[in-house]
Amino acid sequence: MTADALPPARPATLEDVARVAGVSRATVSRVINGTPTVDPALRRTVLEAVEATRYVPNRAARSLVTRRTDSIALVVSEQERRSVSAPFVGRMFSDPYFGRVVAGLLDVLRPAGVQMVLMLVDDETSRDQLLAYLRQGHVDGVALVSSHAADPLPGLITGTGLPAVLAGRSPRSTGTTYVEVDQHAGAQLAADHLVSLGRRRIGTVAGPQDMPAGQARLEGFRGALAAHGIDDLAWAEGDFTHAGGAAATKRLLAERPDLDGVFIASDLMAMGALPVLARAGRTVPRDVAVVGFDDSDAALACDPPLTTVRQPVEEMSAEMARLLLRRIGGTDGLQPSVVFHPSLVVRESA
Repeated sequence: MTADALPPARPATLEDVARVAGVSRATVSRVINGTPTVDPALRRTVLEAVEATRYVPNRAARSLVTRRTDSIALVVSEQERRSVSAPFVGRMFSDPYFGRVVAGLLDVLRPAGVQMVLMLVDDETSRDQLLAYLRQGHVDGVALVSSHAADPLPGLITGTGLPAVLAGRSPRSTGTTYVEVDQHAGAQLAADHLVSLGRRRIGTVAGPQDMPAGQARLEGFRGALAAHGIDDLAWAEGDFTHAGGAAATKRLLAERPDLDGVFIASDLMAMGALPVLARAGRTVPRDVAVVGFDDSDAALACDPPLTTVRQPVEEMSAEMARLLLRRIGGTDGLQPSVVFHPSLVVRESA
């Protein structure tokens, strides 16, 4: 199919596409707007005409009809000054978790023609700016990464009326759909593995105890050890960062210098912990078996490579995107939250 000549300076219009396809302007509009009732053969004819005329839809005009922007916001909310080890932006881009979240979201959003806007919130001013942006209708929905019990943002976003999905269970009862891994089960895998290796003097570098993930991993690990008859658990709190893992490991060794097994609640913290163990003269895994959590790139960068609990972050964030698109399209019904199962990846550290 070839298009009739158009004036060189004029972009193609719906009327041009309709003329080339031999259909009405209304039919072209239905195809462009994704109306599902259009006959497949007619749809192909119109799309061929779109390609032939090099027609580019006017997104602004389309949004007036559909009331959609074809974009969502990925909001990463962090408690102000939670960690002194690195600024918020630096921590976010150095943590493999966030890159995996973005990759999983884009795997679903790109084929759907939906753009993603990254928005970072770490204080009251940035939170107010975000809420104003959302209320002005710039996006169709929100994928929110927020984990702190004191963070009011999940409830505030729910109050905007926008469809939203959380990465992880909300610390507050907002009723918002969430996607997460079974944290307790993952910690139990770590405990069972350490005990199976004959380790009994076991400690843990836990995540922040103002975060559900940090709390659940500690609770799950402690409960699993108790089931094995081990009630004396030494632990130190970290902050899910490389530096925080190193500092917490120093405190843990000061309390329990003879420990022979340790569960570290994130791979990034484990990367910081391993050099501390080495400097203390503790060889991994001969003297101390180490199990991490995440199965991120950091696990492979550790020396020795880290045995770790895998949470399928890319699959989880892809499910977030699917849930969000269904909510935006009004087709999700009473979609429940989704909990993924973890697995243990055995390498050389335990």
